[in-house]
Amino acid sequence: MSEKVPVRCPACRREHVYRVPAFPCACGTPVAPALDVSAEPTQLTRRVWHESWVTVPCPTCSLRTQWPWPELGCPCGVVLRLPVLTPGATGAPSAGRPAFQPVTIRTPLDAVTAAALYLRWLGHQDVRRSDRRPPSGVGLAAPGLIAHVDPGPRVSSTREVECLWLTAMSESALGVHFSLAGYDPAAMELAERLVTPLFVLDRTGTPQAVNDAADAMAEG
Repeated sequence: MSEKVPVRCPACRREHVYRVPAFPCACGTPVAPALDVSAEPTQLTRRVWHESWVTVPCPTCSLRTQWPWPELGCPCGVVLRLPVLTPGATGAPSAGRPAFQPVTIRTPLDAVTAAALYLRWLGHQDVRRSDRRPPSGVGLAAPGLIAHVDPGPRVSSTREVECLWLTAMSESALGVHFSLAGYDPAAMELAERLVTPLFVLDRTGTPQAVNDAADAMAEG
């Protein structure tokens, strides 16, 4: 059973009991971020993508995976971000990461393979085909992550971006989109508002970040 910790809202001073969520590692072990119960929670006034994730090492296999940062909504209307003890909390680990080895894209399957390899290179393990099929292209999934890969000849639209965001929200996961043909201006604008990382796949198989959320993810 996951840990329960007391939390006091700094705005209304109301006491809460927060159950720390546990997430399944790729090896099957439940993992949860360690909360710093001696520190005060902070009020979340502006959501920034790269600050919304915490990297948690698995106690069994030591795999480091990103999960949503612990948050609690108070009835007074304040959203609280809870302090964690895990060092290097945001971003995927990049120290000593080798250069990405792309796969030349000649077929739609090559595009899906390139996206999966890139996600693994960023530190997301157990990347696999998703059980949910996106409106176009192929869906990929990993613990805490949902990705849509659109290898078609048409630019991706707001429909694809919104569908990805809704799917990711329903699973409390990070949503990432890859497109071979790029994005129309409306899709770019929507992704900016939803803080959704967008990547374009070039024919060499190297994903290129096309918005701030994708830059932050790539820099890790």
